[in-house]
Amino acid sequence: MFPNFKLAIKYLRYYLTSSNGKGHGVHSPFVFDFITQVLNRKKYYYAYETVEALREKLKLDKKALLINDLGAGSLVSGGNQRSIASIANAAAKPKKYGQLLFRIANYYQPTTILELGTSLGITTSYLALGNQQANVVTLEGSLSIAEKALENFKTLQLKNTRLVQGNFDDTLEKVLAALSSVSMVFVDGNHRKEPALRYFDHLLPFLNKESVIVFDDIHWSSEMTAAWKIICNHPKSMLTIDLFFIGLVFFNPAFKVKQNFSIRF
Repeated sequence: MFPNFKLAIKYLRYYLTSSNGKGHGVHSPFVFDFITQVLNRKKYYYAYETVEALREKLKLDKKALLINDLGAGSLVSGGNQRSIASIANAAAKPKKYGQLLFRIANYYQPTTILELGTSLGITTSYLALGNQQANVVTLEGSLSIAEKALENFKTLQLKNTRLVQGNFDDTLEKVLAALSSVSMVFVDGNHRKEPALRYFDHLLPFLNKESVIVFDDIHWSSEMTAAWKIICNHPKSMLTIDLFFIGLVFFNPAFKVKQNFSIRF
């Protein structure tokens, strides 16, 4: 979980200073509801077994893919060729967080979901199954990974998912213009400050009061931590929740008072 010492120290600091994950002492009704009904929801969902069976299959696949990595890359180096198994083990979001993304989509029922960084499609599948009536669009830079993700969507018979392959800088604005608005966004690609903030700025005009953006790896590096702080302080970011490995941003002006939470998960 912690590929370097600095990240481990950051996590320890977060663990010691964050609010407990049970909701005790949280005075925001919205955040309390999020903690009890989403974050710590223990209900069994069929999608968990379906997606995790796919993950286990991918973790055994030794086929090599030629990777065109357009972002900051993985904390685990692998050169230009990587096996599907290594991607599934290192790059795919862990079960705990994939299932949380499922619960977010399932509870809030976003009508349009956008993902920046498909990888093998594990988190995409969780999002798509979370609300099977949603329009899910996922962006992936690497052609070989995108092709494998499409195979996985076919295996799971996902009917509500469209993959757009190409550099985010070339595809994001066109996709947003076609969508008109987005209800939920998962940003999991190019883990650097400037691109993260640029994506955030591109997304803002297409959000509504019910929208949520989930940023991956907000403490992955000093650059990402700096970007997260700027996003938290943005005037339109009315409520943020720091779960260390991911961060959530809500935009409903009805919250009135800007609040930033760090919650143990």
